[in-house]
Amino acid sequence: MEREALQAAVCELDSAVRPLDENADRAAVIVEASALPAIIRRLRDEPEFAFAQLLDHVAVDWIDRGQFELIYQLYSFKHKHFLSVSVLVPREDPRVPTLCRVHPVAEWQEREVYDLFGVLYEDHPDLRRLFLEDDWIGFPLRKDYQDDFMLDRPR
Repeated sequence: MEREALQAAVCELDSAVRPLDENADRAAVIVEASALPAIIRRLRDEPEFAFAQLLDHVAVDWIDRGQFELIYQLYSFKHKHFLSVSVLVPREDPRVPTLCRVHPVAEWQEREVYDLFGVLYEDHPDLRRLFLEDDWIGFPLRKDYQDDFMLDRPR
């Protein structure tokens, strides 16, 4: 399935799904946070999509817009195609349902995003820091993160 056709088919799944960028080199959609687990499950289970693999999950801090973009990279072994699924959440209260019950690998990916950006994954079975110490204050990949030990010195 060509990129445009795949993107259009995914958008037909639910009114909570919209095309993201028609100029992208792979199909990309944006999904409302509340609909995320149901949409991802359908993308995994429906034979015309068969996105069996969650390859990666990352976050982008759009500080000027006051939101995080959570990006999920999916792959279909059956159809040999990729899909990027994005969700926008507010920076002041970044919450999204977990995907652990749909793709178990999401457990570790979500812990990483939580640890570094502070995104809360609702109903996550073990949401705790992954890399940083438990008493670490703040989330170091946020663009407004301040740390007294991070010094900018002229060279």
